[in-house]
Parts: sequence; structure tokens; C-alpha cells
Amino acid sequence: MSIALFANVLTIILCVAVLVQSMRMMRSLRAVKDGALTDVVKALDHATVQARSVLSDMKQTLGTDCARHARLVEQARDLRDELSDMIGIADSACERIVSAVSLANALRVASDEAAAQEAEIEAPVDEAPATREAA
Repeated sequence: MSIALFANVLTIILCVAVLVQSMRMMRSLRAVKDGALTDVVKALDHATVQARSVLSDMKQTLGTDCARHARLVEQARDLRDELSDMIGIADSACERIVSAVSLANALRVASDEAAAQEAEIEAPVDEAPATREAA
């Protein structure tokens, strides 16, 4: 095979490829010419209008919701402070109750000891006559 024949075959193959690509490009240009591009532009314009509408709605919703949530957070902080005060009051009341109970327990133990001592003092006096009668 000579170089000239090889070059001619290669040129034929490349020319066929160029013809195929040219036919494809002509079909695409006809589609654009027939209005496919205008349909695409209209669809993009419609999508843009919807996106703007959604974004404005989201902006409005977020504006009102953020303000409402800020008020709720402020109310929650006020409740937290109030509950903290109530817990402090309850804690001090509990400490007073515990100290009163321990004082009452101490008084009861002291009165029990005093009663026990009185019982010991009275017991020998009562036992003496009982032992004399037994004798």
C-alpha cells in the first residue's frame, strides 16, 4: 500500500466524519430555529418567576417566625429566672424544715433520757417496799 493511497483513504474517512457531524449540527439548528430555544427560554423564565415567589414567601415566613421565636426565647428566659428564684426559696424552706426536725429529734432524745433517769430514781424507791413485803 502506497503512502498516497493511505492518505486518500484517511481523507475519505475524515470527510465522512465531517459529513455526519454536519448533518447532526443542521438538525440541531433546525430544532432551535423551529422554536425549541424559545420554549426553553420561556420555561426558564417561568421557573425564575416561581423561584422568586418562593424566596419572597420564605423571607416573609422567616421574618415573622424569627420574631415569634425570639419572643418565646425571652419568655423562656424569664420563666427560667423565676423558677430559679422559686428553687432558692424551696431550698431554704427545706433547710429550715431539716433543722427543725433535727432540733425536735434532739429534744425528744433529751426528754427520753430525762424520763429514763426519773424512772431509775423512782425504781429503787418502788422496789424497796416490794422487797420488804416479799421478805
